[in-house]
Amino acid sequence: MIRNREQLTKTPAHEVALDCIEAGIAATQPTRVMSEALERDGTTLTVDDATVDLDEYSEVVVVGGGKAAAQMAAVIEDVLGERLTDGVVVTNDPQETDCIAVVKGSHPTPDEAGEEGARRVLSLADDATADTLVLCLISGGGSALLPAPVDGVELAELQSLTDDLLASGATIHEINAVRKHLSAIKGGQLAAAAAPATVHSLLVSDVVGNDPSVIASGPTVPDESTYADALAVLDRYDITPAAAVEAHLDGGIAGNRPETPGPDDEVFEASRVHVLADGFTALAAARTVAEERGYTPIILSSRVEGEAREAAKTHVAIAEEALATENPVAAPAVFLSGGETTVTLDGDGSGGPNQEFVLSGALTSDSADVVVASVDTDGTDGASDVAGAIADHDALGDHDRARAALTANDVTPYLAERGLVVDTGKTGTNVNDLRVVVAGDPGTR
Repeated sequence: MIRNREQLTKTPAHEVALDCIEAGIAATQPTRVMSEALERDGTTLTVDDATVDLDEYSEVVVVGGGKAAAQMAAVIEDVLGERLTDGVVVTNDPQETDCIAVVKGSHPTPDEAGEEGARRVLSLADDATADTLVLCLISGGGSALLPAPVDGVELAELQSLTDDLLASGATIHEINAVRKHLSAIKGGQLAAAAAPATVHSLLVSDVVGNDPSVIASGPTVPDESTYADALAVLDRYDITPAAAVEAHLDGGIAGNRPETPGPDDEVFEASRVHVLADGFTALAAARTVAEERGYTPIILSSRVEGEAREAAKTHVAIAEEALATENPVAAPAVFLSGGETTVTLDGDGSGGPNQEFVLSGALTSDSADVVVASVDTDGTDGASDVAGAIADHDALGDHDRARAALTANDVTPYLAERGLVVDTGKTGTNVNDLRVVVAGDPGTR
């Protein structure tokens, strides 16, 4: 899975960190979690904890989007077989399917192909009736891959705004509050289009806390955010949108267009949501591997957010405390965390939050016995084509240059030059960050 693993495996601590990363990504593979959640016995379809009688429906259709959507679609085709009527999903990682159309879109900035695919998803939902079973496949990246801008807003304007939001340091919750109010599909509007059909949404979560209204901007669940919330995000981060965007949001605040459907809306009466995998799924698998390798594993949190370089300092401090005082556990230990850290851009270089986490952590550490690793489980970290990085204090070389790279948000070239980036390619899944900090070596006990 890690294509340059041999280059990265320098010590037993490096090896266990890479083992943890691979185990976490493997545990969240869509084919694996979908196969575990879906079962068909004749006309009875089991979806997670729910059972569906297929004979109650005249048609079964599949819609959705996200980085894992194609893999999810392939599994559902195998399970449903001839009972599947039609389907379309949008992803940036396509694969061959028989019945379900797979549209390749762009992430993190939406493109024309994604817009066309989103329109096809909406059209299929619009055609659904009370006799339709709609299976909606949603995973991380769905917000960008299902753009469908509202009337009056051009895709180019949405692209520019998305770039500004991603560079601002805004949280995913804030970004999605804006996206929902500029889309015809997000914020419960896909469920509204499909009503009165029965909708079962199968989610691979890339959101801290698994709030389904945030995963891919919640196309099939109620939305409690408002036009005023969306405009407040733009004000908070001093983002000036295109005139058409501002006019649309102002019109919503003035009551000239309806809000996205909320918790009491009847369009959700026949809608169920199933979260099949999340960041903790990856952490639990990594914990098992660390324990098998002779380390004491500690999951610090699956909900770490904030500035990546600052979060790294706390993680490393905990590891060094374990080495120095045996608190909270004695080394050798592996400290794990998940969630989604961010980067506030001051430079225009190449990098991402996971690489900044590693570089900051290795710079912070005073011990050669601490190894810091972090990846985005989708295989692409920020504005780079690598998943993340792994390093210890001694691997960084010139620390002044390392700090300069961090200040300029240009960490990928610095880390790549030293053979410290983790290259997985696209993994087919996305449950956000997986961070591994190793303290000590079982062989030194």
